[in-house]
Amino acid sequence: MPPAETISVTLPPETVRTLRERVEAGEYASLGEVLEDAVQAWQSRRREDAERLDAIRARIRRSLDDPSPDLSLEEVEAQMEVLFAQARDDRRRA
Repeated sequence: MPPAETISVTLPPETVRTLRERVEAGEYASLGEVLEDAVQAWQSRRREDAERLDAIRARIRRSLDDPSPDLSLEEVEAQMEVLFAQARDDRRRA
């Protein structure tokens, strides 16, 4: 692991108070550890967001590349009505 680097960060007083409370409660050994955990959570969320976006883009690409003919509004409405009816039946059975 490379050596740690010291930086200066300005945070709102309420945020600093919350961070110090977590350290005082024993959840973390230091403010640096709290901030490291926060950065890791932020990085994880960004990775998950990127993965979701990639999945959405892939679904859009598959849809655009689908050779099936486009449906008319009437066909879509008919299919939706079938799905709604199935959902109502499932709810009644539950």
